[in-house]
Amino acid sequence: MTDQPSPLQQARADAQRANPATARVPARLARETTADNPWPLALLSTKIDQYVAKMTPVWVEAQVVQLNRRAGMSFLTLRDLSAEISLRASMYRRDLVASEQAMGTELSDGMRVVVHGRPTFWTRSGSFQLQVDQIRLVGTGDLLARIEQLRRVLAAEGLFAPERKRPLPFLPRVVGLVCGRDAKARDDVITNARLRWPGLPFEVREVAVQGVHAVSQVGAAIAELDARPEVDVIVVARGGGSVEDLLSFSDEGLVRAAAMCRTPLVSAIGHETDRPLLDDVADYRASTPTDAARRIVPDLAEETVGLDQARSRIRTALARRVTEEQTRLDRVRERPVMTDPTVIVRDKEADLSQGRERLRRALLTTLDLAGADLRAETARLTALSPQGVLDRGYAILRKPGVGVVTSSEELKKGDLIEGVLAHGRMVAQVVGATKPSPTPSTAPAER
Repeated sequence: MTDQPSPLQQARADAQRANPATARVPARLARETTADNPWPLALLSTKIDQYVAKMTPVWVEAQVVQLNRRAGMSFLTLRDLSAEISLRASMYRRDLVASEQAMGTELSDGMRVVVHGRPTFWTRSGSFQLQVDQIRLVGTGDLLARIEQLRRVLAAEGLFAPERKRPLPFLPRVVGLVCGRDAKARDDVITNARLRWPGLPFEVREVAVQGVHAVSQVGAAIAELDARPEVDVIVVARGGGSVEDLLSFSDEGLVRAAAMCRTPLVSAIGHETDRPLLDDVADYRASTPTDAARRIVPDLAEETVGLDQARSRIRTALARRVTEEQTRLDRVRERPVMTDPTVIVRDKEADLSQGRERLRRALLTTLDLAGADLRAETARLTALSPQGVLDRGYAILRKPGVGVVTSSEELKKGDLIEGVLAHGRMVAQVVGATKPSPTPSTAPAER
C-alpha cells in the first residue's frame, strides 16, 4: 500500500504539472506566506481541517434553536444561552434516537441541552460544525442551582439592595408594558388597570417571552421604553410556565439590563411561587400580572371615596373652627368696652382728672410750706440785716476817707459826715463831739 502525499506535496506536484518552468514551492508555514507566494485556498482549507481534527470531543451547553430530522442524518442549530452566537451541528439518526430514549422525550426547539461531539471542518464549503453523538437535557435541579448561584453573585454586587429600589409613581402618565404577542398577561394588565383608572394610556411592546430571542427582545423593549420621558413605570409581564419557560427572565444579561433601567420597573412573571431573578432586581415584584395592574395605578372609586371623606373631615374641622372663633368673638363683643368704646376714654379721663387734682393739691401744699419757710427766713434775715436796723430809726455815719464812723474819737469839730438813713441820705457838719465813756473792762481799778 503506497503512502498518500501530504497537502503540501500535492500542492507542489500540482504546481509542477501546471507550469514546470515557473512553478514555486508553497510556504510551509502561514507566517512564511507572502503576496508573491501565497497559499492556495485549498491548502488553507486543508490545514484548517487538520488543525480542527486534532481537537478532542467536548461537552457543550446550549439551546436547540432549529432541528431538522432527516432519514440518516439530523441537523440542528445550537445557540449560546447568553450571547448571540450560534453553531450548526449534525447527528446520526441512530445517536439521536438513542439520546431521546435516554432522555425520555423527543428533542424539540427551545430545549436547553448538553451535547457531546467533535468539532469538524468541511473543506469544500469552508464551514465549521459540531458532530454530535450524545444529547442530554439540563435538569430542573441543575437549572435552579445555577439560578441560585447567579442570584448570590448578583446580590453580592448589590443589584438587589433595597436602597436601589425606587418608589412607584402614584398615577403614571403612561405605562410601558412588555409582554408576549397576543398574550393573556397583556389583557390582564391593561383590563384590570383601566378598571381601576379608566383611560390609562399604555405603550405596549409585544416581544418573545420564551425561547432564544426572549432575552434580547425583552431587554431591547425595556431600553426603548426607558428612553421615553413620558413613560413613568414599566411592567414586564408573562403568564405562568415551567422553570425552562421562565428561564429567560433569570438570564444575567437581562437582569443587568433591568438594573440599568432608570424608570421604575415592575416584574410580573408567572405565579406567586415563581421567582426569576428579574423579580429581585425590579423595583416592585408583582405576584401576577393582575397584581401588577392593581399596584401601578390607584383605584378611582377608592380614591373618590377617600376624597369625599377627606372633604367631609375638612368641612367638619372648618365648621368647628369657625364656631370656636365665633364664640370667642361673641365673648369679646359682650364686654362693656365693645358695647360703649368711650368707657375706656371716660375711665382714663377720670383717672387723669384725679391725678391732676392730687398733683395740684400736692403742689399747693409744697408751695405753702416753702412760702412759710421763705417768710420765716426772710424775717430772720431782715432782723439781722443793716436795713432792719435803719428801719428802726438808726442811721449809719460815714466820713470821707475813713468810712463808717464807729467812735466819736474819729470826729472833730467841723468835719463833714454822711448819714445813711432808712430812707435816703444826708450830709451834716460836726459842731462838737464827746469822748466815749470807758468800758468796765478798761476803767481803772479802785484802791
